[in-house]
Amino acid sequence: MDVLVRPILRVSTDEDVRRTLKSNVDALLKFWWNQGEFPIFVTLVNHFLNCRRRSMVDVLKTIVAHKLVEIAAAKERCSLAELERQLTGASPVMDFAAAIRNDPKISLIAEVKRASPSAGLIREDFDPVAIARTYASAGATCISVLTDEHFFQGHLDFLRAIRAAVNVPLLRKDFVLDEYQVVQARVAGADAVLLIAECLDEKRLQQLQDRIVELGMTALVELHDGENLEKVLAVSPSLVGVNNRNLKTFEVDLEHTLRMRERISSDILLVGESGIRTRDDVLRLERAGVNAMLVGESLMRQADIGAAVRELLG
Repeated sequence: MDVLVRPILRVSTDEDVRRTLKSNVDALLKFWWNQGEFPIFVTLVNHFLNCRRRSMVDVLKTIVAHKLVEIAAAKERCSLAELERQLTGASPVMDFAAAIRNDPKISLIAEVKRASPSAGLIREDFDPVAIARTYASAGATCISVLTDEHFFQGHLDFLRAIRAAVNVPLLRKDFVLDEYQVVQARVAGADAVLLIAECLDEKRLQQLQDRIVELGMTALVELHDGENLEKVLAVSPSLVGVNNRNLKTFEVDLEHTLRMRERISSDILLVGESGIRTRDDVLRLERAGVNAMLVGESLMRQADIGAAVRELLG
């Protein structure tokens, strides 16, 4: 027994987890299940799940730490003062929130997304401008553009190029931690900026939202953990996103948005994010009073993106 179990219990790093899971998990679990050793079976299952959860928590922490280094390097290349001088040449702001508010049906925020830490490469034949044009022509109300380079294979240049190609409001989706990124977004042509409550304390969340609004944009304030709702509502957002994907475990639960709608005033626009794949999913959100949905991966995997958008919208 020790010979089989000890290699698993020594797992300590992400790479070890992947290697051990790949080579041992099926055989070990089957062995102990067939032996009738249910306590050992349960212990191993819990151990594997805990290893996975720890690795996902580390992913979020790693992204934030890497982002802080990126911001510092960007400021070395171009100071905030210099970046702010570029605001005069930015495209006029489009009202992101109004586009959703004035939509007679649930709005689609279609996402340009090449990859993610949880899914890996999502679309190999990736042309961000062509995809954005397809989204716009198929009926998307707004477009979200991933700009994180290291973990999502996005780029701020994608946002710039898409701004020049389509006439719908654009969201910069990134791990925004600093005013510098807000100004970057506006210079690149963004009309809205994502703020993730799990990455920001209340003071910083308020400061960043204030700067976003000051520049004429809309803040999409996102949360997953219900415990962060009080912090989110304290900054009086006009637009709140509920991420159905737990950023600690990467598990997805569409019901999460429906539960949060009951806790958020109807005068706040609500966006459901992640796990929206079918027309039935859309109708469930719409019936619950959800104002918009942010959909990326399920659309990006389709051979005909335009047809997938039209099917989703009905």
